[in-house]
Amino acid sequence: MKKRIYTTEMESPLGAVLLAATEGGLCGVYFHDQRYLPETRATWQRDDSKFARIREQLKAYFAGTSTTLDVALDVVVGTPFQREVWRALRQIQPGQTWTYAQVAAHVGRPQAVRAVGAAVGRNPLSVIVPCHRVIGSGGALTGYAGGLERKRWLLAHEAGMVNFK
Repeated sequence: MKKRIYTTEMESPLGAVLLAATEGGLCGVYFHDQRYLPETRATWQRDDSKFARIREQLKAYFAGTSTTLDVALDVVVGTPFQREVWRALRQIQPGQTWTYAQVAAHVGRPQAVRAVGAAVGRNPLSVIVPCHRVIGSGGALTGYAGGLERKRWLLAHEAGMVNFK
C-alpha cells in the first residue's frame, strides 16, 4: 500500500519550495523548477497544517538565524545505495563541503564516485539533506538539481552563518 503524501508550498529567497510529507515525516523538499521532480505529484494532497515545524525551521535557516533543520524524515524513494549516500550527506556540517570522492569513501565505495554523484543529484530533500555541500574534487561547484546559482547561494549563506556565530 502506498503512503499518503501531503504537501504545502512556501516562498524562500531562492524561489518557491514544495514540501512533501507522510504521516511518518518529511519526504520531499523541492524547488519548483528543479530537475528530478517526482512524477507522482498528481496524487499528493495539500495539507498546510502538517508543516508548521519545518516551515519555522526553514524560515529561520533562510533568514540566517539558525542552521538547525531537525525534523523527522520518511524517505519513500531511492535505492539502498542512494539512501546510504543521503544519510552520509547529513554528516556534512553547515559551512563545510565534501567532494564526491569523500562521500564515496565515507560510504565505503571509494571507486563509486560517479554513482555517488548520481545519488546526490536524486536527493529528494534539498537543503535538509545538504547535497549542496558536495563539490568537485578541484573545488568546482558541479551539479545541483536546483541549479548552480542556488548551490552557490546556499554555500555562501551557510558560510556567513557559521562565521557570524
